[in-house]
Amino acid sequence: MTTLEERPATAPAAEARRAMIDSQLRVSGVNDPAVLAAFAAVPREDFVPADLKTAAYVDRALPLGEGHMLAAPLVYGRMLMEAALSPSDRVLVVSASGYLAALVEAFGCTVDRMEPAAAAAARKSAAGVGVILIDGAIEQLPAGLSARLAEGGRIVTGLVERGVTRLAAGTRAAGEVALLPLAEIGIPVLAEFAAPKAWSF
Repeated sequence: MTTLEERPATAPAAEARRAMIDSQLRVSGVNDPAVLAAFAAVPREDFVPADLKTAAYVDRALPLGEGHMLAAPLVYGRMLMEAALSPSDRVLVVSASGYLAALVEAFGCTVDRMEPAAAAAARKSAAGVGVILIDGAIEQLPAGLSARLAEGGRIVTGLVERGVTRLAAGTRAAGEVALLPLAEIGIPVLAEFAAPKAWSF
């Protein structure tokens, strides 16, 4: 029988990571074993500023600087559940942080990452990416970015509609991508993907 004194000590960050999985993800319906394994494998504290490391696992978004945020863990859990990744997927992650890309890599996928500004300004290129994940809520999906998605490929993102952010997903069919809002959830907004402002009188 193992007593408390005989149990190996667990680092505070590892304990916080396990608590995040058990009290934020599982209780909110994120129960896919591969998704939970990715969260267990990736130290979230490595992707936040030094002064926020102790807050890395709280249930809220954290500022990264320059107007960007690291979303709450549940946002990434919902995104990964919707993406339904497999090791054969080639994934483009649009993010100011490497955290979502690291979670995707834990699935064994081939991963490329683009900064939001570069992705928003991307020109059309040959399609070939099976999955695009956008780490934030967008008002519009640039044609140059959606063109990188292979026919039948899927995209998961946040979507801003009348000031409300929702998880959204879409599939490229006949060269077009239409995003379907799925569930209201607080997702940091990406200013780089704002729609042009219309004139009003």
